[in-house]
Amino acid sequence: MDVGSFTVGPVQENCYLVRREGADRALIIDPGEEPDRLLNVIERLGVKLDAVLLTHTHFDHVGAVAPVARETGAEVWVPEAERHVLADIMSYVPFAGFGPYESYEAEHTLAGGERLELAGFTIDVLSTPGHSPGHVTFSIPDERAIFSGDVLFRGSVGRTDLPGGDWPTLLQSIETLTESLPSDTTVYPGHMGITTLEAERATNPFLAELAR
Repeated sequence: MDVGSFTVGPVQENCYLVRREGADRALIIDPGEEPDRLLNVIERLGVKLDAVLLTHTHFDHVGAVAPVARETGAEVWVPEAERHVLADIMSYVPFAGFGPYESYEAEHTLAGGERLELAGFTIDVLSTPGHSPGHVTFSIPDERAIFSGDVLFRGSVGRTDLPGGDWPTLLQSIETLTESLPSDTTVYPGHMGITTLEAERATNPFLAELAR
């Protein structure tokens, strides 16, 4: 698997362009900002974008969705509980000075439990709310990799003080990941650096409740 990581926007969000090694089809996960930069990379690589996958719809993860989808023709997959946010994004930007962002009506919704076949990958969609009401994590089992959005970070976890956030729910979602997936699963988070489930279970101070 070839994973291109692009840290975009003022909130330093991680967007991922994912394809099989050398393949001409790809996925983009959480295109949060800087659409021209992302589109230039797609063009330079000569890949066809099969889908835009969204872990959740906070503005820093979806700001470039509309222009990327429009220019590439890729369809968008969004958590069902948050589809309305993407469709009216500026109404849900909680802080002044961000945007403007273009709203988008997603073609597909996700609730968790789906298995997608896209760009040569089999992708399991895991329901992982807590940071946001409909948050999902994308798992690629044969690569032992997950794209965790804002659920789990290296040494930290997603905040729960935004609308729909809930700490016990987030902790339960993290426990689902750590208990159901191999410990050597690579975690590609929405912010900060790449890690593994094993490393976070052992050292992440926010997961101390799980260790007990």
